[in-house]
Amino acid sequence: MISVAVVWFQGFLLGVAIAAPVGPIGLLCIRRTLEHGQILGFATGMGAAVADTIYGAIAAFGVSAALVFLTGHESTFRLLGGLFLLAVALRTYLSKPPVAEDDPPGAKTCVGGFATGLTLTLTNPVTILAFIGLFAGVGITGNLGFDQALMLVLGVFFGSAAWWLTLSSGVALVRHRISEDRLVLINHCTAVALALFGTWAVVSSFTSHPSFGLPVLF
Repeated sequence: MISVAVVWFQGFLLGVAIAAPVGPIGLLCIRRTLEHGQILGFATGMGAAVADTIYGAIAAFGVSAALVFLTGHESTFRLLGGLFLLAVALRTYLSKPPVAEDDPPGAKTCVGGFATGLTLTLTNPVTILAFIGLFAGVGITGNLGFDQALMLVLGVFFGSAAWWLTLSSGVALVRHRISEDRLVLINHCTAVALALFGTWAVVSSFTSHPSFGLPVLF
């Protein structure tokens, strides 16, 4: 029987592995940290961390009904997520960096950043498939008791949260060295990258539909 401490540590590593690859949330975390400081960047990442935890819990506890629903409506979630991502990309492109140092973002702004990270991650059912694959890869699927599954999920949360804290902290260290012109350029580049992610998600929502008979793009 694997100890709960070992399971927690495995969950921690899996949480980092899920969060670390550069994607839409990573780009938003970097951009918001550069513009508004570490608090907003970290809040955005924490939204993704909570979503990762939800999907990790579904995979760890084997909630089959939720799994069937999510995979059965994968194209719909992918389409909604892609459209939301395109809207975020447009807003990012049109936004202007603050002209001077601002006070830390208010609670409403942080809640908005958290909600963005949560929504973008929850509308990507591929996340839960990634968890199932990773759990199977380390041999911890289907043989966990309640305590072990709970510790695994907590480990996922802390691993994901640790990654977003590390990323936002690292970006915050170089924030004051970046000029306003470079922030504008970063905004535009981030917006283009987010638009590409969004377009990919929208297109794949159609190409992965059974009626098209085409492979899923991601």
